Amino acid sequence: MRLSKKFLESGKLQSSIALQVPSPEIFTYPEKVLQFGTGVLQRGLCDFYIDKANRAGIFKGRVVVVKSTAKGGADAFDEQDGLYTHCIKGIDEGVAKEENIINSSISRTITASKDWDKIIEYAKSEEMQIILSNTTEVGITYVANDPIANGCPSSFPAKLLAFLHARFTHFAGSAASGMVIVPTELIINNGDVLKGIVLKLAADHGLSADFVTWLETANHFCNSLVDRIVPGSPDAATNAEICAQLGYEDSLMIISEVYSLWAIQGGAKVKEVLSFAPADKGVIIAEDIEIYRELKLRLLNGTHTLLCGMSFLLGFRLVKDVMANGYLSKLIMNLMLSELALGIPYKMDFKVADRFGRSVLDRFRNPFINHKLIDITVQYTTKMRMRNVPLLVNYAKNFGKAPELFCMGFAAYLQFMHAVKEEGGKYYGDSNGEAYPIQCDYAPYFYEAWKDFDLKKVLSNTDLWGTDLTAVPGFVEGVTKYI
Repeated sequence: MRLSKKFLESGKLQSSIALQVPSPEIFTYPEKVLQFGTGVLQRGLCDFYIDKANRAGIFKGRVVVVKSTAKGGADAFDEQDGLYTHCIKGIDEGVAKEENIINSSISRTITASKDWDKIIEYAKSEEMQIILSNTTEVGITYVANDPIANGCPSSFPAKLLAFLHARFTHFAGSAASGMVIVPTELIINNGDVLKGIVLKLAADHGLSADFVTWLETANHFCNSLVDRIVPGSPDAATNAEICAQLGYEDSLMIISEVYSLWAIQGGAKVKEVLSFAPADKGVIIAEDIEIYRELKLRLLNGTHTLLCGMSFLLGFRLVKDVMANGYLSKLIMNLMLSELALGIPYKMDFKVADRFGRSVLDRFRNPFINHKLIDITVQYTTKMRMRNVPLLVNYAKNFGKAPELFCMGFAAYLQFMHAVKEEGGKYYGDSNGEAYPIQCDYAPYFYEAWKDFDLKKVLSNTDLWGTDLTAVPGFVEGVTKYI
């Protein structure tokens, strides 16, 4: 049978492994959170914390999930009543740990384009207090004059503006009706960036000064960062093996590592509304979260970005297999601790960075996590620019030269972006005769660039990098050596 509320109520659940099951009371909790995105990261981190708090009787609120596009529908969520199994596997302080949880935080899933009227109705709910999002790095984008009055807007910031304006109107600008908005996209100062776009859109539409004041003073746009390795859904064989032990089918199952962190910038009001935070030490609400952001963004995400293309082209497909290779494991450790850690544009004790970096390496080696390298390459160029270019520039500023292993990883990135064919607007590279997808908004640019490749022209493209990378001492020469 398939996992669902009805199945749990039937009494037919017979799991051969330890399994945490939701109490019936949880299904009666009110909907307090509107979440844009159905991705595994949100379900494995944000919804994990909310579910844990609900099970502890702390937050007592559920999540309405908004699917941004109609693609794929919300059928699996509907069939399973939003329930899914979260398998946590890994090493915690040297000890193997495994948990299996039926997450019951999601009350329903709706599609923005089809159910926009329902979303606007949620704007009128007093119990709805929190908005979460993970629309990928390219989701928080300004689309000029994106319509908000007639139907569903195209961009996430415009959707948010429409929702907030409807809320402002319904509650007559009451300060108490403001929302706590926590984007989790991997963008530096994501809350500030989102707020800036929403304000710009409000100006585009000539919305009232009273609304703008309410937007700025009654709502809290929180910068945040998330840190947990949650690969895509397990492959069919792994899913079947786990489901056989659980005694039910689950097409929404996710697997994650043990480690988790959600750092949210905010004060007393944010802590009051995000009352699920005390349920887990991984949720940190503080006025300054910069050190957490820098360590995670640069050492975990930055290392991922530089290792994925190189490792994939060498024939590896999973992060754990790369780390099982003695030579590459040592290379990645040196890249992280001897180059990236020294280029972090934030003052911190190197011992702190070194300790964090070594814990990240242990997480990369987690034998239970099948983290696909190809998944890390999604929006490869944007990730390289945001995560790694600042490290390159700062390292060169500190040491007068480009870091050697960084050059190697960057050269591999350029090779990975070498599209050899285009079909229906999709681009593919070639790795020893195997075609692979290049899932990056800049794939068309590199498809043309590789027809007559000019490294200096690519590196000097400030639209790509935000700066002229040919000005970094030794970078052109370093990349040339490996390309």
